[in-house]
Amino acid sequence: MSEPVNQARRALNETPADRLVGGVGDVLVRSYGITDVELYQVDYRLSELLPLTEGDPITSPGHPAWRAFDHQSPTLTDGTAWFPVTMRGERRGVLCLSPVPDDREVLAALAEISTALAHELAAVSAGTDVYRAARRAQRLTLAAEMQWDLLPGRSRIRPSFSLAGQLEPAYAVRGGSFDWSDDGQRLWLSTINGSGEGVAASLLTSLATHALRNARRAGLSLADQTALADQALYDLYRGEQHLSALLMELDLRSGTMTVVDAGSPRLVLLRDGEVTEQPLEAQFPLGMFEATDYHEQKFPLERGDRIFVVSDGVLEATGQHVRYGETALDRFLRRTGPMAPLDAVRSLIGDLRAFVAGDLVNDAVVVCLDWTGPQP
Repeated sequence: MSEPVNQARRALNETPADRLVGGVGDVLVRSYGITDVELYQVDYRLSELLPLTEGDPITSPGHPAWRAFDHQSPTLTDGTAWFPVTMRGERRGVLCLSPVPDDREVLAALAEISTALAHELAAVSAGTDVYRAARRAQRLTLAAEMQWDLLPGRSRIRPSFSLAGQLEPAYAVRGGSFDWSDDGQRLWLSTINGSGEGVAASLLTSLATHALRNARRAGLSLADQTALADQALYDLYRGEQHLSALLMELDLRSGTMTVVDAGSPRLVLLRDGEVTEQPLEAQFPLGMFEATDYHEQKFPLERGDRIFVVSDGVLEATGQHVRYGETALDRFLRRTGPMAPLDAVRSLIGDLRAFVAGDLVNDAVVVCLDWTGPQP
């Protein structure tokens, strides 16, 4: 590892949380004569790259910044370089640097520094609002603020899988949500089709998510996780409030998928270019009745399979009095095969926005999971 990279890592560790970009900039000007350093973070809608300090948002898809973000590789144009700021598959944005020489070793070192910045941003984000505040193009509603803070991230890459998810309308989402976790042997993924309005919907989803996490971390089976969350909601709301959820557990060694469908969002399988809806046993939504007994289903995944989970808000999106529906969804999903999961999710959301000619009205949740197979 080059000395400038080591110096940048030390600067990131020692610089106050709100000055990370400035700390990196001090190293870059000494080591490479790079005088202009700016972090552009992707906004909640995945449609703008917003500067941390001053400047205009970058919205044009053909801009070098978006090429770096989309392809996850550095882009150098006329002495200005754009580097992905990404940690374990979580794309935070891009780092803009200039002047940058067209030198392979320098570009490689700067790419390492950009990755180190991504890790440090993740480490400090709980203790400062600087970066969260700068990545919003408009004010979040209170319910949306609660929902985004509930998420584990927006994308993740591991040797045997990659996944991504998105909430819409991003700045006003109410109860739609998703959650995931893995331990190297299993991946747990839940998608919630929220119920209700405003903060009340967000509180309902938050209770369900934390109940599921509590049960998962206690080592309970998927069916028992569902039952615990169901009981937690029923104990508080006595059946007056409930929500739909799909719980999934993927064995990362065998590719066996275990599912509990609690009045769930739709699960779609993309295999060899063909789209099929996975048949599931519909069971009661969480919190509807007391002491509901949930059952697990299992089905095998094949290497290269892609799974989409979409909430009702996707299928029911309406433009010009026409419903988006299953046919349009299946047709669009077929086209996502070559895309990375985050790009597939972003493209689907973009298609929905174009269909309704604006932001979605009802909550929509899209999650995409690629199973790349067990690793040796």
